[in-house]
Amino acid sequence: MLKLRRFGAALLGVSALLLLAGCSQMEVLNPKGAIAADEKQLLIDAVCLMLIIIIPVIILTLFIARRYRASNTKAKYSPNWGHGTLLEAGWWVLPIIIIAVLGTMTWRTTHSLDPYRPIESNVPPLNIQVVSLQWRWLFIYPQQNIATLDFVEFPVNTPISFSVTSDAPMNSFQIRQLAGQIYAMNGMKTELHLIANQTGDYEGRSVNFSGPGFADMTFVARVVSQNDFNNWVRSVKASPQQLTLPAYTQLAAPSQDHSVQLYSSAAPDLFNHIIMSYMGPDMPANMMPATQQSASKS
Repeated sequence: MLKLRRFGAALLGVSALLLLAGCSQMEVLNPKGAIAADEKQLLIDAVCLMLIIIIPVIILTLFIARRYRASNTKAKYSPNWGHGTLLEAGWWVLPIIIIAVLGTMTWRTTHSLDPYRPIESNVPPLNIQVVSLQWRWLFIYPQQNIATLDFVEFPVNTPISFSVTSDAPMNSFQIRQLAGQIYAMNGMKTELHLIANQTGDYEGRSVNFSGPGFADMTFVARVVSQNDFNNWVRSVKASPQQLTLPAYTQLAAPSQDHSVQLYSSAAPDLFNHIIMSYMGPDMPANMMPATQQSASKS
């Protein structure tokens, strides 16, 4: 029994160390936006409801193992016992109630946290178009007519409307401290709405396993004041680089160069061109995906 206690204490200590070591990486539990905060609360509520079942089961397992061990001759031995109305009512009714509560809670939050649902605010939303490449993220600002690579910046307390697509294998886009994930698929457009309540730099990344290169497919999401954002837009507009269609074709080629690039302008309607390039075989060569263009040239 002493050895068992020592093993349990050691296991508990190791678990605590592992949890403490990972605290700095637990972005989901450290939200900086309204959507992420609601998702965290949903996670905590769901875990607490499930613990109503899990904790008694663990306690009863340990109690039964100790109470009815072979060396305890005082325990009542009832080999013909096989039914207890009160016990069976407990282990059927309680889980059913918890499942019903979880189902109702999930139903409501699924609709309230719908990534396609615009955020209600007196501040006009900022639209940002996102293109998943191999192995980088392209951000296009249609209202400001600028573009960035592996870096996105937007103002605090402003609703952000992301339109997401892919010019590469299917992927998933997420800024963990601000909102949940949304898939990026070629030939399709998905949407993600979020709002940041604090300034700072937050990690965005690919959260889909798509093969080599995608584990390092990260970007910085910088949240700043409205004045700082306006100044940043002006500085990007002074960049000598322009995201023309030929420039985009070179950019869309597979690359693990994650250096940030800023473009003072973007080709008109580039985002929709990327989507439409997957819609049929009769697209003009300069509107085909980068992989199709290289194949057609060969």
